[in-house]
Amino acid sequence: MKRIIYIAIGSLCVGLGTLGIFVPGLPTTPFMLAASWLFYRSSPRMREKLLASWLGVYIRDYEKNKGVTPRVKIMAILMMVGMSTLSITLFIDKLCVRIIVAIACLIGVVVVGFIVPTVKRQE
Repeated sequence: MKRIIYIAIGSLCVGLGTLGIFVPGLPTTPFMLAASWLFYRSSPRMREKLLASWLGVYIRDYEKNKGVTPRVKIMAILMMVGMSTLSITLFIDKLCVRIIVAIACLIGVVVVGFIVPTVKRQE
């Protein structure tokens, strides 16, 4: 039963991570890392498929370096804030949707800024 739950949550994480590529403020890397961990615990075959996909680049880089450089963090945060601000000010009319995008951006900034490990240099 635990295996099925891990696979389901891992699949959800892949979906959210993929969505994060297109939705301002929603981070991609934390979801892909979570999916990789969940698949590692439940289905090595699914983890290998994830690592072999174009999305696997996030995971392989993170695992190789045990984190991301400050430059990558700054770029990720600037992109999230910039795209969210652009979306909120120019493209979204409804206040409730603006608030949701702003909250997603804030969560993304906190995750990338404080939870994702920072490394001095990439090897």
